[in-house]
Amino acid sequence: MTPRPAAPADTEALADVHASAFASPWSSEDIAQMMSARGAFGLVVDAPPGGIAGFILCRVIAGESEVLTLAVRPEHRRGGVGGALLTAAEAIASSTAKAMFLEAAADNAAAIALYESAGYVVVGRRASYYARPSGAGADAMVMRRALNS
Repeated sequence: MTPRPAAPADTEALADVHASAFASPWSSEDIAQMMSARGAFGLVVDAPPGGIAGFILCRVIAGESEVLTLAVRPEHRRGGVGGALLTAAEAIASSTAKAMFLEAAADNAAAIALYESAGYVVVGRRASYYARPSGAGADAMVMRRALNS
């Protein structure tokens, strides 16, 4: 499983993957805007025989990198897609960044477990950061991993 660079032509498919993974998905326009931002890059794992299993969008600015989103279709979870995307993104970011940051919803145990297994530690918490249908927000766990150490 080798991630490939995300292309502008992928934005509709990426939005579809994001919608399968999150209750408040990003549109293809949102994704295109993120992909075109300064320091941004995206990676995709294709799903045989066609389609996309998952993707990650990141940016590197001022010696730090941030995971903007990592989305994996439910039917491809727990198969190494998320880990492969994260590892590949870290390799790209490590050429210019000293650390990688991300946010994960406190109620997303699977995501937190993935990040902790990759060496990320909680460095902060943003109260009620993520909207939920119930009206109560979920906290964001701010996580960090040193790169090149």
